[in-house]
Order: sequence, then structure tokens, then C-alpha cells
Amino acid sequence: MGSEQQYIELFQQCRQMLAKGSCAILDALRDEAFAEFQQLGFPERKSERYKYTDVQKAFEPDYGLNLNRLDIPVNPYDVFKCDVPNMSTLLYFIVNDAFHTKDLPKILPGDGVIITSLKEAAQTYPELVGKYYGQAVKQAETPVGEQQEGQVIDGEFVPMHKNNEPDAITALNTMLVQDGLFVYIPKDVTLDKTVQVINILTSKVDLMVNRRVLIVLGEGAKAKLLFCDHAMDDVDFLTTQVVEVFAEKGSSLELYELEETHMKNKRFSNLYVQQDAESEVSLNSLTLHNGFTRNMTYVNLAGQKAVANLYGGVIADKTQHVDNHTLVDHRVPECVSNELYKYVLDEEAVGAFAGRILVRKDAQKTESQETNANLCATKTAHMYTQPMLEIYADDVKCNHGATVGQLNEQALFYMRQRGISLEEAKLLLKFAFVGEVIDKVDLEPLRDRLHYLVEKRFRGELNKCVGCKLCK
Repeated sequence: MGSEQQYIELFQQCRQMLAKGSCAILDALRDEAFAEFQQLGFPERKSERYKYTDVQKAFEPDYGLNLNRLDIPVNPYDVFKCDVPNMSTLLYFIVNDAFHTKDLPKILPGDGVIITSLKEAAQTYPELVGKYYGQAVKQAETPVGEQQEGQVIDGEFVPMHKNNEPDAITALNTMLVQDGLFVYIPKDVTLDKTVQVINILTSKVDLMVNRRVLIVLGEGAKAKLLFCDHAMDDVDFLTTQVVEVFAEKGSSLELYELEETHMKNKRFSNLYVQQDAESEVSLNSLTLHNGFTRNMTYVNLAGQKAVANLYGGVIADKTQHVDNHTLVDHRVPECVSNELYKYVLDEEAVGAFAGRILVRKDAQKTESQETNANLCATKTAHMYTQPMLEIYADDVKCNHGATVGQLNEQALFYMRQRGISLEEAKLLLKFAFVGEVIDKVDLEPLRDRLHYLVEKRFRGELNKCVGCKLCK
């Protein structure tokens, strides 16, 4: 037994306290998740899903937890001064894992839209929240059909759905979570304004935060969400986050995530997306500054003609670590997935990408494209990449590829011949490289601001999180 023992003992000692600070719907899955976590333990490096991330080491320290739900004396507007220029947003704050209710937008969305604390939503709309909470996770862990197909490896038959297994981080989050965010967009409602959620980490002592997010789009609904992660204090933070997204028939969601924390922050985020027929979900994540980050994205294309777009950009230096693990599960015919991840690594940074496209037997006429391109600016930076196609249908159009390279010496020479300094030439090449991911952002004000922030990042001007860099 490794570092998971302290969390097992914590749960056993504080089970009633967890329930008291939460609600019945979140509490209903707690014991099942605990049993699952006890059985799984934290994954080791030999696990294919976590081979590039030392989970045991990340969870070893003794972090504090706010299980008694003590009020955090912070005014988010003291650390966040304004919105993204030229983009009108509905602005909300989550302080550690608690939805901030004291300063809500002056104009709240109408048409039955709900944006509130997950705990409060579960108490006010128990049937609605109960219908969805935990279900995207269960779908990800449930194999489809009989496990009769597979392949023989080293004389042993391996069934095709072998990796549909519970995730220890998700189980840990489910057994400890007490609050988070709930977003509901009813049928045929288009949310004109972007929902901007600022996740603020603040504490005087080393702190563990367990946050849950549930996003539901009804049939034909449309919405855009922007999540920004910031760490405000010079202490060690450990965050587990589980996000469940339900996109019902014909709905459309753009979900943007920007991480700009600091070197003492460890972030484990698992995103589960459930898509019905003709829905379209675009996910765009950018890691601008961090300490240790591990993101997992699972997309379940469960309805015909669904479209999923996954875009990710990573800029890391010093000893920063960023690991993105994705699985796009084509379960039915005529779905489309596009995936593009780009990394720029400097100094002794470590990057990892494992992207798997699974096309099941009945998912004929699937179209899928997966690309991972990486730039190591120094010889001491390390990148691990593993794009994977697993196809059991015979009428598909699928491609995947990965590259790892260094700065183009010929291009550097060309620019230096024209009077551009070496450092400026390197910056221009890095900026152009990662720009392809930023250009996938449909929100023009956000796209322009991200281009500006990336340039500042490459110039070394975003070395810590002070307020919201999105607005300065």
C-alpha cells in the first residue's frame, strides 16, 4: 500500500463530515467510489494510462482539506479586475472548490438557464442533477457489447474493450468532493454571452482541493464556456477535478480551459464528454504556466453524426510537467473527430501525450484525424508521444501522426541574416508553432488575447500568477 493509505484513513475518519458539508446526491456515490478507490489504489508507472506521470509521488505530501466548509475570506474582485477586453461575459468565481455566491453577475441568464453551486443545484433541482451526476463517468467505464473481439498478444487473447476501467483519480474525487459548479442550458436555448468561470486557489497552508463540474446542454442548446485556473498564494496546492459534459441531440458547446497557476501547483483534471446525435463539442485547452499537470479527456460519441474537436497547447519550461491523455470513443456510425495538440518545451520541462482513437465494430463511416506536434527547444527537455488508432470497422477515414523536433536551424539562420537577433528568432519560431492551436479559438477577443499572452510567456513575463493575466 502506497500514498493512498492516508486518503483511505481520511475517508474512514471523516465520512460524516464529508456528508454534512455536501448534499444527498453527491453523497450517494461516495461509498461506492471509496470501495473502488480501495481496490484500485493509485496507479503505478507501469499502468499504460499513467506511464508518464508519477501519481504516487504527487499525492504523498500531507495536504490540508477544508472538510468543515469554513468560509474563505477572499473577495475575488481583489484578484480579478476585469473581463477579457471586448468580450462581454457572464462572470462567476469558484474559490478553491466552493461556488462564490456573494458577487454574482448583475444580469443573470434567463430562459431557464441554471449556473450555480453544484451542491445548491442538487438540493434545489434533485431530479435534474440526479439524472446526470456520475453518469458520464459510468458510461466511460462500461464496455459496449460482448467482449469477443480482440487480438492475440504474446499468445494471450486481449479483448478489444479492455481499458474501459475505473480511474483512481475520479474515484478519489467522487469520494471526497463536496461542491463545485452546475451549468444547465435548456432545450433550444442559445446563450449569447460566454460563461466565464475563474477557479481561484487560495490558502495560507498547503491545500488539497476536490472540485466537481457538471455541464448539461439540452436538445438544440448552444453555449460557450471559458474556465481560467489561478493560484493566488505561495503554498503547495493539489487539485483533483472531474468535469462531466452532456451534449444532447443537436446541441453545440465550446469549452475553453486556460491554466495559469504556479510551480507549486499540482493539477489532476478528468473530463468526460457524452455526445448524442448531431451534437458538436469543441474542447480547447492551453497550459500557459503550471507546476505539475495531468489532464485526461474521454469523449463518448454515442449518437450518429456527432462531431468532437479536441485542441490543446502546452508551453512549459524549468521543471514543469504536462501530461495529456485522450480517448475518443466512436461507438456509432458517421461521427467525426479532430484532434490537434502542440507542445513547446524548454529547459528541463517534460511533456507527454497519449491520444487514442477507438472505432468500434458498428461505427462505420467514421472520420478521424489526430495530430501531435512537439518542439523541444533544448536538449534537456523531454517529450513522450503515443498516438494510437484502434479500428474494428472497415469503412472509415482515419489518420494519425506525431512529430518531435527542435528549432529549425535554417530558419534561424535565415532570420539572423536579416538582422533579427537569435533570441528574437527563436521566439518567433515558437510563437508560430503554437499559433495553430490558438487559431482554433472561435472567440475573436479571446483568440487575440491568447496570442498576446503566449508572446509574453515566451518572453518570460508570465513567471507567476498575479491577478488575472487575461486582462492585463
